[in-house]
Amino acid sequence: MNSNNRKLRRTVLCMALGLGLASLAVPAAFAGSNDGSVVGHTAAGAVITVNNTATGFTRSVTADAKGNYRFPFLPVGTYTLESSKDGAPVGHPVNVTVSLGNATTVNVGAADNATALEAISVSGTILPGVDVSSTESATNVTREQLSRIPVDQNITSVAILAPGVNRGVAGFGGISFGGSSVAENSFYVNGLNVTDFYNRNGFSSAPFAFYQEFQVKTGGYSVEFGRTTGGVINAVTRSGTNDFHFGTEMTLEPGNWHSRADDHYRADGTRYITAGKDRDSLVKLNGYVSGPIVKDKLFFFAMYEARGATPRNTNDDGTVLTSNGSDTGFWGATIDWHVNDSNLLSAMAFSDKDKNVGDVYDYDYATDTIGSKTNEIYTDTGGKNWALTWTSYLTNDLSMKLMYGRNNRESFNRGLSDLECNRVATDGDIPLPGIGLGCTTNSAVSQRNDVRKQARADFEWTLGDHLLRFGYDSEKNTSDYDRYYPGPGAIYYNVYQAAPGSSIPNPSGGVVPAGYTGYVRARRYEISGTFETTNSAYYIEDNWQVTPNLLLNLGLRRDGFDNKTGDGDSYIKMENMIAPRLGFSWDMHGDGTTKLFGNLGRYYLPVANVINIKQAGGLLDERTYYAFDGWETRDRNGSPYAMPILGPQLGGVDVSQGDGSVGDLRSEVDHDMDQVYQDELILGFQQMLNDKWSWGVSGTYRRLHNAIDDMGITQTPCGPLLDSDGDPSTQWVMANPGSKVSIWGDTNCDGTPDGYVDIDTAKHGWAMYDSDGNYLGERGWVKPKRTYTAMEFQIDRAWDDKWAFNASYTLSWSRGNAEGPVNSDTNFDDTGRTENFDDPWVNFGGDGYLPNDRRHQIKLRGTYAITPQWQLGADLQILSGTPVTGFGSGNPYDATSYHSYYICVQNCGFIPGEVDADGDPVPYPSEQRVYERSPRGKYGRTPWSYDLGASISWQKPIGTDGRIKAKFAVYNLLNSQRTLGVNQDLQTSISDSTSDTFGEGIRFQSPRFAQLTVSLDF
Repeated sequence: MNSNNRKLRRTVLCMALGLGLASLAVPAAFAGSNDGSVVGHTAAGAVITVNNTATGFTRSVTADAKGNYRFPFLPVGTYTLESSKDGAPVGHPVNVTVSLGNATTVNVGAADNATALEAISVSGTILPGVDVSSTESATNVTREQLSRIPVDQNITSVAILAPGVNRGVAGFGGISFGGSSVAENSFYVNGLNVTDFYNRNGFSSAPFAFYQEFQVKTGGYSVEFGRTTGGVINAVTRSGTNDFHFGTEMTLEPGNWHSRADDHYRADGTRYITAGKDRDSLVKLNGYVSGPIVKDKLFFFAMYEARGATPRNTNDDGTVLTSNGSDTGFWGATIDWHVNDSNLLSAMAFSDKDKNVGDVYDYDYATDTIGSKTNEIYTDTGGKNWALTWTSYLTNDLSMKLMYGRNNRESFNRGLSDLECNRVATDGDIPLPGIGLGCTTNSAVSQRNDVRKQARADFEWTLGDHLLRFGYDSEKNTSDYDRYYPGPGAIYYNVYQAAPGSSIPNPSGGVVPAGYTGYVRARRYEISGTFETTNSAYYIEDNWQVTPNLLLNLGLRRDGFDNKTGDGDSYIKMENMIAPRLGFSWDMHGDGTTKLFGNLGRYYLPVANVINIKQAGGLLDERTYYAFDGWETRDRNGSPYAMPILGPQLGGVDVSQGDGSVGDLRSEVDHDMDQVYQDELILGFQQMLNDKWSWGVSGTYRRLHNAIDDMGITQTPCGPLLDSDGDPSTQWVMANPGSKVSIWGDTNCDGTPDGYVDIDTAKHGWAMYDSDGNYLGERGWVKPKRTYTAMEFQIDRAWDDKWAFNASYTLSWSRGNAEGPVNSDTNFDDTGRTENFDDPWVNFGGDGYLPNDRRHQIKLRGTYAITPQWQLGADLQILSGTPVTGFGSGNPYDATSYHSYYICVQNCGFIPGEVDADGDPVPYPSEQRVYERSPRGKYGRTPWSYDLGASISWQKPIGTDGRIKAKFAVYNLLNSQRTLGVNQDLQTSISDSTSDTFGEGIRFQSPRFAQLTVSLDF
């Protein structure tokens, strides 16, 4: 083979890699959050032009003295690229695909007189080509790729295609990236941040038919992105072109296409989870139209989707059935104006408002009989969202993008019975009365309106071998909030099993009296107000092409967070959070086929709005404990229900979490609080074996620093805190556990707050007492920690209109003593207000594997075209289980009764034969109790889970431009209903016994269901 032919083959392969962009785990290059870019080499001084024939958009730049050129901020789509010098063509025109968030590398007629390239067309692939201009890690998936494989129509299903990304393991769902909790991610649509900022678990979303492409950033992302220590989901919507198109798509999921979920029984035959009568049913029909308003200038895309969802479900007792109905439609639209070849204006708007009505009926599980209607529950969610983006190519080397947008999210929950009926629940151990508990299934009356106003400016400036990217973004996030429990007194009753003599988790103490087998927590919870948070950031990044084969990425981001009270004053304000990021990409052979890359970066996590609301908003959280004296049957409109009979009150009323007033926040917030941030290191290797096969391996290390959480301070340098009666008192403080805390207090010990008091909470801050109230000394908190270590292996065979294959294996370890701002193992989703640091003993001895630790993750997917019309698709995910911990209550060091990693094994109840002056049994003193450590993961892991999806699709052209397509997909084909989560409360009180329900499955795989999608496009 002669040298010219070798050069041609090498250059063609390099281009093929650059064009294979829509790929899983391809490191994303330097592009905006709703567009892409084209970069490469040609003859020095040549004029390179890209043209999108679908829209008429044309842009030209001049290559520099080294032949380098760049097109930033290009709308996603297909372009023709050509190069010319002195009026003569350099090479031949090339078809280029611009993918979301990626840089397509195209070298045309290189300066060393390499043979010019013919036009090349490379199909998109699920897994990687090699992008030597990138130091990030991401997953790109397009509409076309999703149509070939069985992926359910929700964003979570797209995200978990990426290695190291999984569904949350708790009842509140969410997505876990690289061992992080579900409350640490961000989601963008056309550059608009639509993340739920109230508790950071969830986001505004649109139907699949509205999106053009998704990008899932799993790590190493550039300084353009921040406010996350998990991952980023980035999406771009569809747009119009010069050709008119219209179409419709129908999705059907009839109830009888859903397999029955399993009911679950205890060893004695008692059914504790009733799911066998639950049914889901869904139908969606959307229509769209797109085209030019003014040819080559102004385009539109508009879509409306009518949706009908009618799921029904029973309560776990099988005594109540709720039939839901939701039929609110979705609308969305985009408008793109090509003002000229140097200026673009884009507008995007959509509404994901939804209204659900739940009709609640009495129900007899044994006879499958629906009784009288008892309630209606109304749930409103979603809102209107819009963004306006101006892109300007100011010069050959300088480009700008400006965006302003608004994200609305409503959450409104209420029921007809809210005035009359209290909610009642149990821990599962208490014998049930055989009728419904309480007369409502509504857990809260709550209304929240969240409004985000976002503005950002992004710039790219090419200076020789340096590409400078810099910008600013700002968000104003406002929550209008109101919440309370339904029923008389706004009280929620929880009933727990506990043996006589057991100490209950009441800060003021309390012991279950003789003759009782449980206790009742009567909780009143009320809060309202308007709360605002502002987030802002500056960033700058230098992408330095040190040599033709070596790229360095040097970035710096400065964040600032300001969470405010209901009065508008700063509550938690943190500035000058400097996040450096450093990356490199080495084109090892100089031909774009083999790359070694790495990055090291820091990422900061903002404080969720729920923190402002609950501590700076006058929260009333009143908890009163009573002995449980059995069940009382009551009647409402002919329907019987059970209410707990309250025995004697146990201990005092606990208002430590909020007494309804806003105190002096200087004494409730650490004055010198440190931010929560994560450091991340990634090193990877990628190689293209030929124009279809590629493989890669990467290693990731993440370390989370600090936590911001509520801590119960009971001692200062002046001694233990006491109330006006001289009894021990608790000051709740938002702070960094295990670090120095500075709060407003008494500096000279005269009883009058007069300045800031410093407490090193690694050693001090918690006063210890025995069961008689005798002071035992002082204790501090352990420092929170979390590390994630992973190796990821991937291999991919790109789609070539015949078949494609994708495989990944992730071996990972997630260790520490703090999962993050939520607790999945105890199902606690109050972001930033976990139980972990309420007192030093909750997290003491809590080192180990964390709830999102999955040692092994295997993901396989592929497509095979039987004929040009028929395609088979499959998706298999095999995951190892998560750790099972046996949580106790109490500790060997003081009389505190609360969640802990210790269980009481001896002298936990009453002293045999001893009674007090009233003749009541006397419990053992706390100092005589014997405890045993119950570390994380002591009780093994949940079982491995297997989820196989399969699809068959058929398509046929209609006329010149039309197409009909049908896809039938079955999810969880094998109907595996493995246990995903178990009850991890081994002891719920300090007791001689353990919980009979410990280790019971409480969350399971969703049963098999089928989905038919039929689309017609013209």
